[in-house]
Amino acid sequence: MNHIAFSAPGGPEVLHLATALVPEPAAGELLIHVEAAGINRPDILQRNGHYPMPPGASPFLGLEVAGEVLAMGSDVTGFKVGDKVCALTNGGGYATHAVVPATQALPWPKGYDAIRAAALPETFFTVWANLFQMGRLKAGETVLLHGGGSGIGTTATQLAREFGAHPFVTVGSEAKREACLQLGAELVINHRERDFQQAIAEHTQGRGVDVILDIMGASYFARNLASLAMDGRLLLLAFMGGTVVKDVNLAQIMGKRLLVTGSAMRPRTTEEKAAIAADLKAKVWPVLDAGRCAPLIHAVFPLAKVADAHRLMEGSDHIGKIVLQVSAA
Repeated sequence: MNHIAFSAPGGPEVLHLATALVPEPAAGELLIHVEAAGINRPDILQRNGHYPMPPGASPFLGLEVAGEVLAMGSDVTGFKVGDKVCALTNGGGYATHAVVPATQALPWPKGYDAIRAAALPETFFTVWANLFQMGRLKAGETVLLHGGGSGIGTTATQLAREFGAHPFVTVGSEAKREACLQLGAELVINHRERDFQQAIAEHTQGRGVDVILDIMGASYFARNLASLAMDGRLLLLAFMGGTVVKDVNLAQIMGKRLLVTGSAMRPRTTEEKAAIAADLKAKVWPVLDAGRCAPLIHAVFPLAKVADAHRLMEGSDHIGKIVLQVSAA
């Protein structure tokens, strides 16, 4: 099979096409002929040598795929050869073939092609697990989503709106502002022009928001705490603004009964990922089948142009998802 490799950590230029043996599906696994694969920020971290692989994970890049089931290991139920599926991988998605636990695979929503299906797993698993399972976001609550124009942000905005919450977002450009408004964001704050803490205080008459989904970490931590309402929840997804927080008044956490938590998807167990997939299939896939909450596709690159796709991701000018066209159906 063809796959993307890199021999040492570095910039996008280290990525290159290589060949390897097609993997064999073990018990409970599917072998997928990959038609498309999503690009995600953890791929950038792994390429730079900053995203260690959990035991047993593929050393190859790629956390989500869409394609056709070619073969199945023993103990697989609910799928058959020829099914069109998208899946959260444990690595190895930037390849013409990938093995995935069957419990992390879901059918393509109605009317989807491989490109749209490949844009679903990583962001929808992440948003659902953090915002709705851990963050307990419910109808009527307010949620602030940092990085509103990203794949995570555009997904979270749509799902928050779909399930009756009120999404507010931060963005860094006018194009992203317009896109987020189209998706249903009720307040869009350009962080290059206005401090989000002040904007949230004014918009909520000093109450704050119920939930914040954050990708910045240290640089936003104090302002996030100040922007939360009583019993608010701060959910940390990434640390683009650093990992070490200094000079923060922890009394805010106690005084407002705040919950601060965080998670990464890749280290979760197969059982945990299976539970998220089952929840998505029951509660979110009917929404996708109905044509709502669809992923935004910013750009599609052929597999051989993966370095260009990574450069686009690192520039942070994209709105929605970046996808690789891996092979024909």
